[in-house]
Amino acid sequence: MKIICKKTDLAKAVQTVAKAVPAKATTSILECLLLRAEKEEITLTGNNLELGIETVMPGNIEEEGSIAIQAKVFGEIVRKLPEGDVVLETGEKDQATVRCKKTKYNLSVKSAEEYTCIPDMERKNHVTISEFDLKEAIRQTIFSVADTSSKKAMTGELWEINGKELKIVALDGHRISLRKIKLKKEYEPRKVIVPGKTLAEIIKIIGGDPEKEIAVYFTENHIQFEIENTRAISRLIEGEYLKVEQLLSKDYGTKIKVQKKELQECIDRASLLLKDDAKKPIILNIEENILSLEAVSNMGSMNESMFVVKEGEKLRIGFNPKFLLEMLRVIDDEEVFMYFTSAKTPCTVRDEKDSYVYLVLPVNLSAAA
Repeated sequence: MKIICKKTDLAKAVQTVAKAVPAKATTSILECLLLRAEKEEITLTGNNLELGIETVMPGNIEEEGSIAIQAKVFGEIVRKLPEGDVVLETGEKDQATVRCKKTKYNLSVKSAEEYTCIPDMERKNHVTISEFDLKEAIRQTIFSVADTSSKKAMTGELWEINGKELKIVALDGHRISLRKIKLKKEYEPRKVIVPGKTLAEIIKIIGGDPEKEIAVYFTENHIQFEIENTRAISRLIEGEYLKVEQLLSKDYGTKIKVQKKELQECIDRASLLLKDDAKKPIILNIEENILSLEAVSNMGSMNESMFVVKEGEKLRIGFNPKFLLEMLRVIDDEEVFMYFTSAKTPCTVRDEKDSYVYLVLPVNLSAAA
């Protein structure tokens, strides 16, 4: 095999597929990426058996072939090569040479036959979504996915398609994040659970251009994203997702409208005293058009108030500040509407169009004292 390509093109391709290469794997072949030069295409692949990413890059093929090469070392080498043309060719068995200007590396490689290629999916059931809409919807929900859970479904996001709407839901037992995307066409109803780890990598690949579209394909067990010259395929999570509709009641006893940035900055300041004690809550006191925030810890105390527009009853309620901050950071509106029922029931934040809904469980103030 012998190929010639631009250093920038190779670096971008390696960086893309390396997102599917585990840092440590049960077998050394999984720590490799596959490089193929055949049928007039140079293709790189990374695959950890749960997520596979394949991208096609520009370049000249002087001799066809394929190799598996250790991803971490190869990635670092490519990143630090001088700018210019890179020549990669195989010589003796299990050896490859990488040259760029006056730099030359001789590297050990493995046979491509050992590598597990990602499967070709049926291209029947799919939806088309703008890059911007999908990237934003993932960004605005993924922080609520559980890192680990006895319920496997909670480590993923529920994607529910109904007609011209895609609803994305994430939850971790303490909060719920829900976003809705308007689709250009009408699609058949579908529900799948997409692993959070997959989406954390997909969001890094998506460019975010509102004029460009991504095709998302589904089978019974897999989901595939096609992003320009890259495709990523992932296993879906089996099981039932929690029915969140019953938790998202529109009933409330107290409602406030508050400036998002002001509230976010105030919680951020209060969090300075709570960093060393995760169990200490930030307390919200809702009076007549005044919201007071309190933080008390071994480090000291803090109090700050701001103007709000209030409907309903007065209320004193506590929250983990991290959950409030992560929610506020992904809301783009200048003002937010917060709905409360009691000091022991969740706070709901939603816009008037219900394009997003966030639910955060409160902290038991008597237990946290």
